[in-house]
Amino acid sequence: MKFNKMAAFAACGALVASLGLFGCSGGQSSEGEQPAADAASYELINDGKLTIATSPDFPPFENLEGDEYVGFDIDLGKAIAEEMGLEAEFTTIQFDGIVPAIQAGGQADVGISGITVDPERAKSVDFTDPYYIADQSVAVMKGGDVTADNAKEALNVEGMIIAVQSGTTGETFAQENFPNATIQPYGNATDCFAAMQAGQANAVCMDMAVVDQMVSDAYTDAEVVLTEATGEEYAVAVSQDNPELLAAINEAIATLQENGTIDDLTAQWLG
Repeated sequence: MKFNKMAAFAACGALVASLGLFGCSGGQSSEGEQPAADAASYELINDGKLTIATSPDFPPFENLEGDEYVGFDIDLGKAIAEEMGLEAEFTTIQFDGIVPAIQAGGQADVGISGITVDPERAKSVDFTDPYYIADQSVAVMKGGDVTADNAKEALNVEGMIIAVQSGTTGETFAQENFPNATIQPYGNATDCFAAMQAGQANAVCMDMAVVDQMVSDAYTDAEVVLTEATGEEYAVAVSQDNPELLAAINEAIATLQENGTIDDLTAQWLG
């Protein structure tokens, strides 16, 4: 939905002419307050709803419990929508398809799915101010030849297969740091760990918080052998054709940072 300011001004002008009045405010009210209509000048796929694309296979950021979306990004999306006076509605898109979907339009208003701001993605979408700083980790099965003491060298050899989630910065990190290994992309985090457990891959490389969660909850026979402070910034992806929505979400994020909501969500989901 996009609020049609020109139509509002035209209607207002007609009313002025018919009543012989001197003017109609399209900016500030007589008390200096901004009209509520200006706050809704952005476009939405569904009126009253913020439709959020996410790939729910990246715990603790986003995951499915039954049919319910849960995680840090999910609660953040709900908080952003509530701050904007909207209802959050989530739609599942595989991670490497989220940025193209936001760029094309029609499927979702925004993408919130542990999306790192990078120059290549910024050619296709706009990013809000960051809401989380992420690092990378590598996990292997316990009892193997790769350990915390030799990980950097042992992972960077021919024949080593490192599972990564397709389109993520974990994939880029592995390609840059282990050029002699085979970097094998999968559609989601669970498939990466399942491949490693089945012997189809020797290691998994992805976001540190996700690796920690997978190792502690579902894959206790694996262990973290390498962590790198990459300082990646997670942000909300927004269409470049919708700058008013970008500004509104930035305002909501700023409020959620100031009132402690993001700190509370970080403590709840990321320890």
